[in-house]
Amino acid sequence: MIQSFDRAMAIATALSSDEHRKWWTINDLAKECQLPVSTIYRLLYTLMKHGLVEQDAATKQYTLGIKWMEFGLRVLDRIDYRKVIKPMIEELAREVNESVYFSQPSGLESIVVERVDSQHNIRIYDQLGLRIPMHIGAANKVVLAHMPLEEARQTVVQLVAEEQVSAFMEKLQEIRAAGHAVSFAERTENTASVAAPVIDYNQKVIGALSIGIVTYDLKEERLQYLIERVKDVASKTSQRLGGLSKA
Repeated sequence: MIQSFDRAMAIATALSSDEHRKWWTINDLAKECQLPVSTIYRLLYTLMKHGLVEQDAATKQYTLGIKWMEFGLRVLDRIDYRKVIKPMIEELAREVNESVYFSQPSGLESIVVERVDSQHNIRIYDQLGLRIPMHIGAANKVVLAHMPLEEARQTVVQLVAEEQVSAFMEKLQEIRAAGHAVSFAERTENTASVAAPVIDYNQKVIGALSIGIVTYDLKEERLQYLIERVKDVASKTSQRLGGLSKA
């Protein structure tokens, strides 16, 4: 039973292995899975019976069935973003020993929805539920930068002076290209923040992970390290939500 399941999953994996190829012959599957054609045929019959594989009547070739999509959509519908994100920011906070936040956009503001505090005696403290205008801070700017361009512009024009809109939008393009944002003392003196976007299975930005830093003894090497860590953990978080693929 276990062997049959393993072999059936090998077939499913083969059928989904090439994004440019939809249909497979039974001989190609046998070669890819390193199994006899007779075994492949028997397993394909069972998979088709359950809607997990489909066959083109004319060519007799095989592809994945829509049943997989049904399963995937049900799993995605049950995802609790915060349950996925919380352990990720806890791990990041332990690693860098700084305060780490997850914030989500809400109209012209963002809301801090998760927080893990630094163990430093001197630290940044942004309370849960805090609302911050979307044009302020690294977390908000990295979210704006990863929104569709027109959606971001509609937000920006309501928050910054008209003569500053073009420069602000150019800065967002730079942030998008870099994959992260950095801000210094935008809300509190002697503080900085680094942030990276979190992308869900719709390839839509749903928020940002950010690290808050006290800057009185911040060196460039430390700043670059924090940037790389927040980008890495945000990318891994996105992967767990079905978003960005691993580079």
